[in-house]
Amino acid sequence: MDYTIRIGGQAGQGLQTIGAVLAKLFTRAGFHVFTHQDYMSRIRGGHNYYQVRLSDRPVSSSRSLVDILVSLDKTTVEEHRDELNAGGMIVYDSETIRQKYEGENFLDVPSRQIAMDTAGNRLMENTVAVGAVLGMLGMSLEILEALLNEVFARKGHEVVEQNIAAASAGAQFARENCSQCAFSVPEPRSAEAGATPAGGGAPGRMLLDGTNAVGLGALLSGCRFYTAYPMTPSTGILNFMAAQSKKHSLVVEQAEDEIAAINMAIGASYAGVRSMTGTAGGGFALMVEGVSLAGMTETPVVIYVGQRPAPATGLPTRTEQADLLYVLHAAHGEFPKIIMAPGSPGQAFHLTGKAFDLAEKYQVPAFIISDQYLADSEWSLDGLDAEKIPYHDYRLRAGDLAKLDSYKRHAYTDSGVSPLAEPGASRHLVVTDSDEHDEEGHLIEDALTRRLMVEKRLLKKMPLIREEISPPLYYGAENPEVVVVGWGSTYGVIKEAVDIMGDSSSIAMLHFSEIFPFPDPEKSDFLEVLGKAKSTVCVENNATSQFAQLVRAETGFVFDRHLNKFDGRPFMLEELLDYLGDAGRNDV
Repeated sequence: MDYTIRIGGQAGQGLQTIGAVLAKLFTRAGFHVFTHQDYMSRIRGGHNYYQVRLSDRPVSSSRSLVDILVSLDKTTVEEHRDELNAGGMIVYDSETIRQKYEGENFLDVPSRQIAMDTAGNRLMENTVAVGAVLGMLGMSLEILEALLNEVFARKGHEVVEQNIAAASAGAQFARENCSQCAFSVPEPRSAEAGATPAGGGAPGRMLLDGTNAVGLGALLSGCRFYTAYPMTPSTGILNFMAAQSKKHSLVVEQAEDEIAAINMAIGASYAGVRSMTGTAGGGFALMVEGVSLAGMTETPVVIYVGQRPAPATGLPTRTEQADLLYVLHAAHGEFPKIIMAPGSPGQAFHLTGKAFDLAEKYQVPAFIISDQYLADSEWSLDGLDAEKIPYHDYRLRAGDLAKLDSYKRHAYTDSGVSPLAEPGASRHLVVTDSDEHDEEGHLIEDALTRRLMVEKRLLKKMPLIREEISPPLYYGAENPEVVVVGWGSTYGVIKEAVDIMGDSSSIAMLHFSEIFPFPDPEKSDFLEVLGKAKSTVCVENNATSQFAQLVRAETGFVFDRHLNKFDGRPFMLEELLDYLGDAGRNDV
């Protein structure tokens, strides 16, 4: 069982509400769920859609073909009617969109009229649509009723009952009028008494997107200061952290711009707390000088960069992977940095924790580089292992400082890592300088000290940081003829393609989520795997194969095929399968 439901309409019509309710409902029913959104940068109007995929097996990508298309406007019908699977259905309300369609794959549900008849309120027509979808799938409304009780409890019993009545009427209409619906969904079993849900997963299955996963990872890593200027697709982290601030003694500051944000984050870290900031590519352009400041002063800070199509404003609500080399080479001068590029919410959660730990351990800026697609996409998970989030306090606190005869902020050490103390915690002077400085943190001009500081800051730390970087994830056939390589958010679609093609092809995946320092080839055999394959394909959401360039620069390896997509949309499963099955194509 594997169905895709797409809800399309204009911003402001409630399509996100319908999609979010269905996604949460299917997850609670025990199914595996994957969602993604496609929306324009308008407050109202413009064509948008929310897509929900449910299955009885794990899924990690979106499909192009749709089984149920919920059309809240005429544009949705016209744009997506040719993307129906065999047996697919288009659900619409002819009164709302002022158009009547004929054909066996159309179901005209009078959502507005049903809402008025059952609840006396046309605002509940989206609840009718949710009920109609469940009716088409042959699903019980038990879980939906529980959700409606949660969502509308504060509005009173009457509102809850009206919504339940509207959903029930929508489901009944679909059951009675969609005899051609051929969808078969296992009935969920109760999660009580240890019963196994229909999808085979744990009763506590959760739905999580990349944004909230990063936020959760930051909180468990001990982040106590978050600052940012709102910029899609990083704004969700700012919202999440603000919502959690009182519960977790977290200071959240909406800065006046990104220059202020990066410098406040550095200042908070210098003052003694773990700090983080977030932005998109355009905002990161303003942060670059601050990143160099963190490099010179050896101040740990975590920076989230959500990629979107550029240059300039580009397509602010679309997705792309075109800022990799930009982040890698950003800021003047040479100093260590760390770049993590998670490919799923689970990876985002754990790699955020690792970014904080390594930033503190080695006193360097650490980046979490994501994109619009991963930020918005929701995955169903059976849980997160919080114990895998490392937490070590590498700083000298008041008690430790009191025991020292002297304190040198930038003392020469074998590892390059110097003592890091919080100001005002003891009699010792805690100071640093953005000019080149000596061990105590005071500015200098002499050549010897400069050479020693560069060796300490850069040449000693980098090999140690590289030892901490995990090799790429290998998945698939033991001796593959075809190896598909990706990084960041292409993880899910590549993994599913390998699963599907694995029965008939010798294929495997290498996925890189810890990007820089680049993984040491001697710690794993990924270069050997690439070298033995008959065909190697690098899949990227950019035009210039930036990750392939990085691989060549670091290892000398050259891919023989590239799949690049740069229209602002993510890879769909079918297009990747088509490409891998046709060696003659070179991009989408």
